[in-house]
Amino acid sequence: MRIQGQIVDIRNKHIYKGEITLDQGKIVSIVEKDHNVNHFILPGFIDAHIHIESSMLVPSEFARLAVTHGTVATVSDPHEIANVLGVKGVEFMVENGKKTPFKFNFGAPSCVPATNFESAGAVIDAQGIKTLLENPDIKYLAEMMNYPGVLFDDEEVLKKIDWAKHYNKPIDGHAPGLRGDSLTKYINAGISTDHECFSYEEGLEKLQKGMKVIIREGSAAKNFEALIDLLPEHFENMMFCSDDKHPDDLILHHINKLCARAVAKGVNVFKVLQAACLNPVKNYKLDVGTLNIGDPADFIVVEDLINFKTLQTYIEGHLVYDGKTSKINSVPLDVLNNFNTSKKNESDFSFKSKAKQIRVIEALEGQLVTNEIIADSLIKDGYLVSNIDMDILKMTVVNRYSDQKPSIAFIKNFGLKEGAIASSVGHDSHNIIAIGVSDEAICKAVNLIIEHKGGVSAVSESQSYILPLPVAGIMSDKSGERVSKDYSKLDAMAKQLGSNLNAPFMTLSFMALLVIPSLKLSDKGLFNADNFKFVNLEL
Repeated sequence: MRIQGQIVDIRNKHIYKGEITLDQGKIVSIVEKDHNVNHFILPGFIDAHIHIESSMLVPSEFARLAVTHGTVATVSDPHEIANVLGVKGVEFMVENGKKTPFKFNFGAPSCVPATNFESAGAVIDAQGIKTLLENPDIKYLAEMMNYPGVLFDDEEVLKKIDWAKHYNKPIDGHAPGLRGDSLTKYINAGISTDHECFSYEEGLEKLQKGMKVIIREGSAAKNFEALIDLLPEHFENMMFCSDDKHPDDLILHHINKLCARAVAKGVNVFKVLQAACLNPVKNYKLDVGTLNIGDPADFIVVEDLINFKTLQTYIEGHLVYDGKTSKINSVPLDVLNNFNTSKKNESDFSFKSKAKQIRVIEALEGQLVTNEIIADSLIKDGYLVSNIDMDILKMTVVNRYSDQKPSIAFIKNFGLKEGAIASSVGHDSHNIIAIGVSDEAICKAVNLIIEHKGGVSAVSESQSYILPLPVAGIMSDKSGERVSKDYSKLDAMAKQLGSNLNAPFMTLSFMALLVIPSLKLSDKGLFNADNFKFVNLEL
């Protein structure tokens, strides 16, 4: 097979008319050749850090959509399903991914559970990490979220890092806001990347100290604008990722969108493409072609180097996207889950109190970090209730693995004027999270999810809707197009209820993420992530 186009030689910063010859899935020649073909041939895009589960799609469905945007590979942390199902969940992701030509590169989840301050469905200890890293299908030790464990020399944490070093596999980081001597110690432990930077200064310090910084632009956490000005000087040590990508976003774009935005800001296109196409291959030692003779024939054809509209995607020499249709097929699924809680009563969400003030979680648009603020209580008949006028709404986390009393907190900036929203996509343990204007609405939204053993729901006074997620309670068994359509309907409903957040369900999913500052809620209570301690709701 021969393919002609404007060949983009990223390493040598050169574009020329040429022809690529493929044979048995490999590139056997690349030659200059005059022709009238104006589209561009370049290596495929790679998402350098993503949790496939957050797309609410199984890997095979994710792949079917991703190739339409020129993505040929991901560096994938199966942390979400591991917290539900342990090693069995990781194995499910690997095996499902193998049923497609797409190049998933899964890591060993380093923090299962993420902390001891929440209830998860499984544990992967240092011995479990060793077992996973022995597997050649496992490419790296996934993000070390327990950075306090690294800083305070936790024995179990250090054993996991040592096993990654033993098997000569990279170690991914997760250290939002970590600076100074603490950052130096974290890096010296052997951790080589970070995708959690949310300021230019933080990213610069990490780069100067030898880390690879991954620019994250997901459905909720958006750090592109804060970090992109680092790329022109530090392009050799930067990559792009989405981290968490909801299905309605994945239908529209992927890493190609970040490339277009970077070029529009005036960043040199070769530097942009090095971050998007080459650096992940080098850092993670991926078996992904980068448009060299002898490489796997993994490349894309795009209309231009401005918008990066994908015309064709090739993986191992197979045309997996022809500009109109993804050639990756859906595959049969064996659904597995871990959902063992019973339906709740409205009274389960009441909170008796005489407190004049309460601690409140302040959610921030486009960020995983939150603030802690103090607000006046609103008490009716002796119980704390949502203050709709002040946009301080009741929040709950419900243990999905056993019957326990739900935990209660209050949150600002979700904006609901009626009803409730809920989700069993709740990082990291994937208990049920809900926010609503009343106990009745919250209970209704939560029970919809329990009834379906996983899902995303919204309820109003007149209607209720759920996107069922039967695979581990976090992924659908339906097509990507169907999931995207249903999710978009839920997103619109949440906004009709009053939310002005760009991605209310994605933001909701991070409000129980205890390893991200400052104030979060687990199924065990209100938690201050700055000092890793539970705190009282009431003041």
